Amino acid sequence: MGSDHSPTVAIAALRRAIPYLRLYKGKTFVVKASGEVFASPASTRALVEQLGILHQLGIRIVLVHGGGAQATELADKLGVESRFVQGRRVTSEAMLELMAMTLSGSINTAVLAAARALKVPAIGVSGVDCGLVRARKRPPKREADGSTTDWGMVGDIVSINAPFIQKLLTDDMLPVVSPISADDEGQLLNLNADVIASRLAVELHAEKLLLVTGVPGILRNAKDATSLISYTDIKGLNTLQEQGSLSGGMLPKTAAIKDALYGGVPRVHVVSFRVEDGLLTEVFTNEGCGTLVVLETSALLPEEMQPPSRIQTLLASAGPTA
Repeated sequence: MGSDHSPTVAIAALRRAIPYLRLYKGKTFVVKASGEVFASPASTRALVEQLGILHQLGIRIVLVHGGGAQATELADKLGVESRFVQGRRVTSEAMLELMAMTLSGSINTAVLAAARALKVPAIGVSGVDCGLVRARKRPPKREADGSTTDWGMVGDIVSINAPFIQKLLTDDMLPVVSPISADDEGQLLNLNADVIASRLAVELHAEKLLLVTGVPGILRNAKDATSLISYTDIKGLNTLQEQGSLSGGMLPKTAAIKDALYGGVPRVHVVSFRVEDGLLTEVFTNEGCGTLVVLETSALLPEEMQPPSRIQTLLASAGPTA
């Protein structure tokens, strides 16, 4: 009997993937990867390798990356305060400088270096380049308790220069997008990478938005990896939010998921980079390994509502991941 790595198994897997290859060739996927994906050269390379495979298969890929954890680590070393409100960063001028150094500097360059080693035709851009993301400074917000939150140098999207990205995709490039942007006067602003990825997915009429993070997917209990939800819809997300299951960094992700779905993106996936080849598993198998979110679950095909895969079971048995 052949092993799990036998040619027979490989050919069977390829045959299972063929319907997806036909479906997705020429389509656009927007992938947003959280900063923790790039905490090591190995995990960076693993993600870029999967993106390179998708690109070679004729799928147009846009990668938007975060880097908040690295910026916070640098801020701690330099004595710069990091502050968050409802999972969103309050950005002082000093913090903005560190965010630009980290996002448009070290992380973006590290991704491009991995792409070069793997012969992936990636090109690094930020929200500043060619007015990719036109932004304006977020005004202070009056809270329910009467207090005021001043977000500092945080921006909100005014518009997206989608034709710029489309041209790069047409030229067979894989854009790697840093979420640093600017207003029309050239003032740099820090934008949430989930929000930029969601808006890009809408503007590019993407087939999928894939959120690559450190957790297995959307969980009913944030501390219990066995509570992974295989699929849900906006109604389900609202219920989870009302129950308090979604908090911290999941709140901006949830908002981005809803915006993408309401904007016409058919499928949004949340998948862990800790699963070997997890992105490919999510794209090319019925059961996947993360969470699939759609506008309404009634639109799902029967094969999309598979029970958890062996990969999900193994991940859950390893305990919660943060």
